[in-house]
Amino acid sequence: HHCGTWWQQQSNSTEQLYLSAAAVSLKQARATFVAKHIMGVERTVIKAGDGKTFPADGDELTMHYVGTLENGDEFDSSRRKGRPFKFKIGIGAVIKGWDEGVKEMSLGERSKLVISPDYAYGDAGVEGAIPPNSTLNFDVELLAINETKAGGGCAIL
Repeated sequence: HHCGTWWQQQSNSTEQLYLSAAAVSLKQARATFVAKHIMGVERTVIKAGDGKTFPADGDELTMHYVGTLENGDEFDSSRRKGRPFKFKIGIGAVIKGWDEGVKEMSLGERSKLVISPDYAYGDAGVEGAIPPNSTLNFDVELLAINETKAGGGCAIL
């Protein structure tokens, strides 16, 4: 009887050890997956820019964009409206995914930004356009930084 009790204690502590090790590795795996695949903004260059002129916080940018949901439905487009979008970068005037992703672009670059919900509109979404917790895709083109437009010269937009 005494031996059986010892074996049960040994068995239980070994199981707990395995379970807690599994929980830790699962937690680490989940954190790695989230960091790599879900949170933030991922940029894929479609057309390279000049490679040397980058936006700084507070710069006024002129851009074209097409925003789509994961299913391909378009929810907004400056191209469809026929006029570029102007805004100041890095000051919270746009979603975090733009503030961070567009800053990595050089003048004249066209890229695809894949933006997770926490860097876009989160739980709230945008009524009638973007469902809650949506990952967004943007085709973005950096046409001008302040008065300097892609291809040299002054921006006449």
